[in-house]
Amino acid sequence: MNLPRYFALIPAAGVGARMGEKIPKQYVPIAGKPMLRHVLDTFSSADSIAHTFVVASAEDGYIDATMAALHDSSYVTVLRVGGATRHQSVLNGLHAMREMVDDEDWVLVHDAARPGLSITLIDKLINILRDDEVGGLLAVPVVDTLKRAGEKGRVDQTVARDRLWAAQTPQMFRYGLLRRALEQAVAVTDEASAIEALGLQPKLVEGDARNFKVTLPHDVALAELYLKGFV
Repeated sequence: MNLPRYFALIPAAGVGARMGEKIPKQYVPIAGKPMLRHVLDTFSSADSIAHTFVVASAEDGYIDATMAALHDSSYVTVLRVGGATRHQSVLNGLHAMREMVDDEDWVLVHDAARPGLSITLIDKLINILRDDEVGGLLAVPVVDTLKRAGEKGRVDQTVARDRLWAAQTPQMFRYGLLRRALEQAVAVTDEASAIEALGLQPKLVEGDARNFKVTLPHDVALAELYLKGFV
């Protein structure tokens, strides 16, 4: 019996409208190279990852230059099957990579806009989940007091933060299970939610603050500080 392998899947078909940039968010330069390039370099350097797949839109005019800049592009395959949502892009990517992946192989789905991912975090996630029956995700405990807004921007309720975690990526599940979950899901914002909809409980693996998602313009400056080693 062959041992399960580990594949990375990067949905990168979004436009990043909240960033206010003229180019898709994943190509905004940070610390000298596009965000997506940081992610691809990290996965390509991880010995545990057999191969990386990037899901781009069919009209993406930037991915070729990013691929050409990689030190070794043989570790990465571009799948031009991006959908209108992350859910659809990941599912399309799973369908497109079918011939290279077995049902029991693991897929690590990671946001293109999380350039702070490290090989240490990848290895930690794999080591903790490799024998898990369900799979799981990187996440960080919520430390701030949470407020739910009511009308006119006033506090409606303070939400207890006990046992609350903020989801990160990668989110790691076996290919067969993840594909089935996403095919049955109606509308989910991450892979763990689709797994939960099957009645399963993904395992939480503590991540790192550096692995945050670049969403707003000021996030770029913070990501640069992390990537340049200033904080």
